[in-house]
Amino acid sequence: MASRLKLGVLPTFDELPSFHDFKGCAWDVWGKDDELGTINLLTPEVVARAAQEEIRLGRTVSLNWPIHFPSRPVFGRKIPSITTFGKYGPTIPVRDDIIHINTQSGSQWDGLKHYGLTEHNVFYNNTPAETLSEGEMELHDPSEIDYSKVKLGMHNWANHGICGRGVLLDVVRYYTANGEALPYDPWTSHPITVAELEAIAKKQGVEFRQGDILLLRVGFTQRYYASTNEAKADLRGGSEKETFAGIEQSEDMKRFLWNNHFAAIASDQPSLERWPTSKGTQLHQTILGLYGMPIGEFFDLEALSELCQETSRYTFFFTSWPLNILGGAASPPNAAAYF
Repeated sequence: MASRLKLGVLPTFDELPSFHDFKGCAWDVWGKDDELGTINLLTPEVVARAAQEEIRLGRTVSLNWPIHFPSRPVFGRKIPSITTFGKYGPTIPVRDDIIHINTQSGSQWDGLKHYGLTEHNVFYNNTPAETLSEGEMELHDPSEIDYSKVKLGMHNWANHGICGRGVLLDVVRYYTANGEALPYDPWTSHPITVAELEAIAKKQGVEFRQGDILLLRVGFTQRYYASTNEAKADLRGGSEKETFAGIEQSEDMKRFLWNNHFAAIASDQPSLERWPTSKGTQLHQTILGLYGMPIGEFFDLEALSELCQETSRYTFFFTSWPLNILGGAASPPNAAAYF
């Protein structure tokens, strides 16, 4: 396997071994001690090529929703609390912030410690769940960190960076460019199929290549801005209200994601995959647990969509530097696109 990787040839989905009933286990691709997963695809050569080819206009776009949003997070996560205060009183011009958030309440990367194979109680690379610490982590000396406390943490991606060629597949614009209504509601459990993604890529003139960072604009953010505050708050109404469009749970989708060898995938939806899912079918288990591929959610892709349309370009240089959280399960992405 190592020699194939050195030559840039990765196994196909159907060549990967199975883990129990799960097809497509990529644990052997980068070795038993790997903690980067598909971020290994973002080699210096891949990053350099993307930067050289994609940065032409000097224009940039943030892909991060303000951390305040959504103001009523879904899946029962903590409501963001952002407090600015006068450090020496209201009349002295010195201010500090105190921020309390769940790292998955808004724009986020799901890390390798976020979701594993729930029926088998293991995370990526067959890491038993009980071997990873939980609870408040108190660290004092950077040179004396207990590895068991931080294994598979976000710091690995934070130190490497998630940088390379980004690709936007604009599902919303694909359906509405000529004035038609979007044929689905992003706030309902609607599946986005492989056939749709391939058709959008073809229409946009995009050809995937190994190490691409795939972004999907499905419509949550646009719908959010067009909704009343009451409708926004109602999203926090429990599992009955937590219905969202996303990529379909299918073997074809697993094959599509692996065989194109994306380094990461993200969308503007609360859940990358259609939600809710049937028990045992969650793509999070395969994408994070078997592939080691970062999952991004709640990315703000509205301005990116406009710039892609303006420039007739759907590829760009992408950067993301997650928070350097030792042992973290997730992080805001701190992501941007460069044209």
